[in-house]
Amino acid sequence: MRLPLPAYAALLALPLLAGALALPTMAQQAEPEAPAQTEPTLQAEPPMTLTRLGEIITTLDPDNRNNGAQFQMTIEDVPILIVTDARADRMRAMVPIRSISDMTGEEVMRVMQANFDTALDARYAIAQGRLWGVYIHPLSPLEKDQFISGLGQAVNLAKTYGSLYTGGAMSFGGGDSVPLQRQLIDRLLERGEEI
Repeated sequence: MRLPLPAYAALLALPLLAGALALPTMAQQAEPEAPAQTEPTLQAEPPMTLTRLGEIITTLDPDNRNNGAQFQMTIEDVPILIVTDARADRMRAMVPIRSISDMTGEEVMRVMQANFDTALDARYAIAQGRLWGVYIHPLSPLEKDQFISGLGQAVNLAKTYGSLYTGGAMSFGGGDSVPLQRQLIDRLLERGEEI
């Protein structure tokens, strides 16, 4: 059955009329509420610079060597080379692990699997005939704790090569071994708190 146009319009108007009747009059309206208190916003870290990066590195390893845009440091007897490029806004922390000349196909497969689930922010990489633990990040948005954690993860990749193959921060799928490697990252973050 088809409704005549006036009846159809009346049906459409009913919800609008009901809504209007439910609105309070000006006299019934309550005083306006005070603006909600907002939580204080956290101050963002300033952009990372080579000077700031050098301060963090020196706190972690007072014996580091700086050659302009490159740093050499040691964490837990593991050497780390940090290369930066301010124009490209990039930073790369690299830990040498071993020569690739005698790596088996199974070993290459294992590091690729680790890159998927346990290496996390750091990665295994091959360059210049070597296997490396590498943490790569844009330089200016890099935060202090990200950098420290990335260094710890790259060191953990080197230390756990051949056994757990983990950056130590966490693992997709969990596991019993990750908390052992997480200890290094926690120790480094503690040392960097005062920066």
